Amino acid sequence: MFKQLKEWDRELFIYLNGLGIEDFDSFWIFITQEETWIPLYLVMFVLIFSSYKLKKAAIVCIGFLSSFLITFGITRIIKATVARIRPNNVESLKEVIRVLQEPTYYSFVSGHTSTSMAITTFIVLSLRHKYKWIYLFYLWPLLFATSRVYVGVHYPSDLAAGACLGVLVAIILHKVIQYFLSRISD
Repeated sequence: MFKQLKEWDRELFIYLNGLGIEDFDSFWIFITQEETWIPLYLVMFVLIFSSYKLKKAAIVCIGFLSSFLITFGITRIIKATVARIRPNNVESLKEVIRVLQEPTYYSFVSGHTSTSMAITTFIVLSLRHKYKWIYLFYLWPLLFATSRVYVGVHYPSDLAAGACLGVLVAIILHKVIQYFLSRISD
C-alpha cells in the first residue's frame, strides 16, 4: 500500500508540475523565495503590537518566533531521518518535469510549507478575536506550498505533511502562550 501511495504522489506531482506555464515562471520563483515575504512578517508584528499591550505583545512575539524555530528544527530532523530525495534530483523524473530550482537537501517534509503554516496558524489563533479577515493570511502558505511543486522541488505529500506539522506546532504553542497571557494582568 505504501508503494502505491508513493506512486500516486509521484504521478500527482508530475501532473501538477506539468501545469506550469513558462510565462509564469518568474512569478513562482519570486513567490518561493523566503525574503519575498519579509513585508508580511512585519505586518504580522505590527498587528500583534496593535492588538496587545506591550508585555502581552512581547509574549505573543515569542510564540510567533518559537513557532517558526521549533517547526524549522523538527522539519530538519524529519528531513535527515526520512532522507527522501527531492523530485528535481531523481534521475527518472528529470526528463518529465519542469525544474526551476535545484536544492540538494532532502524533500520530506517541506520546510517552506511547515514554517509558513506554523507562523500563519499561530497568528490566526492569536489575532482572530480582533481581526475577522485574519484567515486571509492562509493565502500565503497556500501560495508558498504551491510554488514548491511548480519549481519542481517537492512532492504533494511533502506539502501535506509539512502543513500538518506546522499547524500542530502552532496549536500547541498557542495553548502555551495563552497560559502565560492569562497570568499577566492588563
